[in-house]
Amino acid sequence: MSEINPDAIATIIADRLQKIRNQIPPEVKLVAVSKYTTIAAIRAAYNAGVRDFAESRVQDAKLKQSELAALTDITWHMIGSLQSNKAKQAIAQFDWIHSIDRLSLAEQCDRHISELGKSPQLLLQVKLADDPNKSGWSESELIADLPNLAKLANLNIVGLMTILPLGLDESQAYDVFSRLGELAVQLRSRGWHNIQELSMGMSADYAIAVKAGATIIRVGSQIFSGYS
Repeated sequence: MSEINPDAIATIIADRLQKIRNQIPPEVKLVAVSKYTTIAAIRAAYNAGVRDFAESRVQDAKLKQSELAALTDITWHMIGSLQSNKAKQAIAQFDWIHSIDRLSLAEQCDRHISELGKSPQLLLQVKLADDPNKSGWSESELIADLPNLAKLANLNIVGLMTILPLGLDESQAYDVFSRLGELAVQLRSRGWHNIQELSMGMSADYAIAVKAGATIIRVGSQIFSGYS
């Protein structure tokens, strides 16, 4: 399928995007997860109106950003686990980072932002259900760390992010997503008024996430399947 001609790629991806857009309110930001796809497929999504693209590895993103440098209105999102030794590069390369998952990383990013003079929009990753394969603050850990996070004056924290563990049914998924919204309300009541964004929902569960209040969805395979 990846050998199909560019016009056919454009048509297929545009059709897929339209189906997704038909299921979400216009105010929900659709981030196309491009980490496994080709430059041609990214261009097709761009030509179909997508301006937000997500990568999970700093080095892979750098190559794609270089090839697509002429498309100056793309907004790049970092959604993968961020290693400490890649934090400075991520600050320099991305407009959004969804995966600030621990206080030490937040502190490091605060220093790099001061050095670089560039301040991406940041989301705090929260783990709302037991999953050894996922990182992030628990609700109680995040509440406990709020005083230390408040000291990091360079951080532009605008919301929360979560990833579901595997194996949840639709009702369980909705409950987890809803808890992220409830946590955001709690944080705003504590003075964190900039916590407005909820990044939650991927290809398999974005419709549930939107019902639960997602403001950002991260969709990859439903857009780019077949173009890797």
